[in-house]
Amino acid sequence: MISSPSSVEDISPAPFWASIVATFCGIGRLKPGPGTWGSLATVVLWGLASSRIPIASRTWVTVLAAAAATAVGIPAATRVARAWGKKDPQFVVIDEVAGQLVTLIAVPLAWKSFLAGFILFRVFDILKPFPIRRLERLPEGIGIVVDDLGAGLYALAVMHLLLHFGLLIK
Repeated sequence: MISSPSSVEDISPAPFWASIVATFCGIGRLKPGPGTWGSLATVVLWGLASSRIPIASRTWVTVLAAAAATAVGIPAATRVARAWGKKDPQFVVIDEVAGQLVTLIAVPLAWKSFLAGFILFRVFDILKPFPIRRLERLPEGIGIVVDDLGAGLYALAVMHLLLHFGLLIK
């Protein structure tokens, strides 16, 4: 658990790179619901970017993007959480970026798929069904990011069930 600083002087600012990454270039500072803004920005940016990626490569590029967000997000979230003396600051949204990207793995480029992926991820991220809530107990940036990866996996599974059974038109 991260202890709270006793005064403002005890707070050391997070490195600039960590703040930029953790807030997804400042998106995490938007209110209300910074996590929702982070997820929405991810869906919009991924929709624009993935349309330029060849179909045969899109799934692997999505996996790599989620892995990159996770790999850089964990140390960034750790440094920002330490600097602010909070276990999981709301303005840290790189976890939503990573989890939302997991949700979009092998999903067709269609507004219905992106909307469903956005809604599913937010629902699982907010409700945190078993065992996702337990993942929050992991230390520092790992706990901040990994629970959202779990929510992303749940949303990914439901998304692909919807696609498989034709409940979500490709």
